[in-house]
Amino acid sequence: MSAATSGHAALAGVGLDELTARASLQTRVDRKYVVPAAAVDDLLLDLQDHLEDVRVLRIDGRDDFAYESVYFDTPDLTSYLGAAHRRRRRFKVRTRSYLDSGACFVEVKTRGPRGTTVKTRTWHDPALRDRLPPDAVAFVVATLRAAGVPVADDPRFAPTLVSRYHRRTYLLAGDLPGHDARMTVDAGLTWSGAGAAELRLAGPVVVETKTGSTPSAADRLLWRRGHRPVRVSKYGTGLAALAPRLPSTPWRRVLDRHVTPALVPTP
Repeated sequence: MSAATSGHAALAGVGLDELTARASLQTRVDRKYVVPAAAVDDLLLDLQDHLEDVRVLRIDGRDDFAYESVYFDTPDLTSYLGAAHRRRRRFKVRTRSYLDSGACFVEVKTRGPRGTTVKTRTWHDPALRDRLPPDAVAFVVATLRAAGVPVADDPRFAPTLVSRYHRRTYLLAGDLPGHDARMTVDAGLTWSGAGAAELRLAGPVVVETKTGSTPSAADRLLWRRGHRPVRVSKYGTGLAALAPRLPSTPWRRVLDRHVTPALVPTP
């Protein structure tokens, strides 16, 4: 991760169990921002002035973790087009691999009430992270149907996009009355797809706040500095960048303003 985000170094650490207990937020409102990496240091300093405690997730002395997500879709791109056309029952299916620990999950994201995001997941064999065997497909189908998303018995999910990045995760303790919040900073984001060159987002980082319905202190401080939430989806924005002919209305502004100017092919 860029040295520009080194403001985390003086922060105390928080373990994964405590972070999960205090701010797991599997049902939440996500607000995303694409900002220069240097803006994160200023944000962290401001947060320490405004909150009782700001801590960084630290495991075995490390606070910078490599992630890989493999996104799956149907042959007619039901998931992608549902997001592109802002359909109410849109969803995402992916495997999420934590490359440093070797843990891997199948994850399904659906829409909850009042615009919340609901993430449901189960353990997955990391050797199969680019595949969904029958038991994983059954989990996905059951999860989608429980959320009211129409899905065929055999949806023929296939890997469509791979994203990789490095993440730091912060606990914003005492952020909201009775609640703690969580913030992540993703750097070094790359996208690759079948038959397409790998693209890297060079320079900007993606900051994401995960809260209840009330904006966090991080949101308010970002707004004060002129950074507004944007519609950026690692799946939707990434696939639109790799395949410009696809409809991309929800992400067009962020693509034109933040993503396309900063994309470079990786060697």
